[in-house]
Amino acid sequence: MAVATTEAPVKATKPKRGPERRPGLSRWLPYLLLAPAVVLELLIHILPMLVGIWMSFVKLTKFYIANWSAAPWAGLDNYKVALDFDNAVGEGLLKSFGVTIAFSLITVGLSWALGMAAAVALQPPFRGRSWVRTLFLVPYALPAYAGILTWNFMLQRDTGIVNHILVDNLGLASNRPFWLIGGNALVSLIVVAVWKLWTFAFLTLMAGLQSIPRDVYEAASVDGAGNLRQWRNITLPSLRPVNLVLVLVLFLWTFSDFNTPYVLFGTAQPPAGDLITFHIYNASFLTWNFGSGAAMSVLLLIFLMIVTGIYLFVTGRRSRRA
Repeated sequence: MAVATTEAPVKATKPKRGPERRPGLSRWLPYLLLAPAVVLELLIHILPMLVGIWMSFVKLTKFYIANWSAAPWAGLDNYKVALDFDNAVGEGLLKSFGVTIAFSLITVGLSWALGMAAAVALQPPFRGRSWVRTLFLVPYALPAYAGILTWNFMLQRDTGIVNHILVDNLGLASNRPFWLIGGNALVSLIVVAVWKLWTFAFLTLMAGLQSIPRDVYEAASVDGAGNLRQWRNITLPSLRPVNLVLVLVLFLWTFSDFNTPYVLFGTAQPPAGDLITFHIYNASFLTWNFGSGAAMSVLLLIFLMIVTGIYLFVTGRRSRRA
């Protein structure tokens, strides 16, 4: 005998929905979030660069500072004067360019070598490794002006600690050398720049070493490969992508460095430490010829863009072959 059962119908409950987003807001939200960065980029970098390019084509001297629009058109005259190496302006720019090339190559090479050595040395675990890493990162965390000013005091001829150690304690020299004027100015500039930059190379290379499996080194050690061979055949090839970017960034930072010579030497830089950025500053603000200084700045920008393009082309071609 069948028993009839009656069940109450179950009502389907709709899931609760959150607040509905407007289609227009979802579409434009990424652009709204990017808008502040784009506006600041335009105001801080793009607009001044465009103004500087315009200044390079006019005779903007101290007579037209109050009214820029009244400055007469110069065309390519400012560039011709800067690139005419027979006159004083062109000759000074060429010498400054040579000093900057030497300064950049030596600084980048030493910074990379010190960073690589420290990163490899601190890769194996040992007691106190974290403290040593933190100590090495102090120059990178220290404000640039404070660090360079400290070096300025240390490099003073009569009261600096560098001469006190070299002459009074170690007896390596009979007379106290000048470090901030004369031929030693470039040495001082390189030392301060390397002290400031090598920690960035160390931090970047140390992060790159973390991605290399330790099993590769253990297998190489079992096969009889020494530390130098492991570094040449494992570490360097594995860090190739990191080194390609690191060397380019270090070169661009070093070649366009203005803070180091300005804080270290003041407004009267010695010829041995006449970097091109500081040379352009003096050409603009000491002679009040902003058109000529702007032309030199544009030439510097073009040079750095050419170097970057050639570097990326050559390294990219080698990467494709590999």
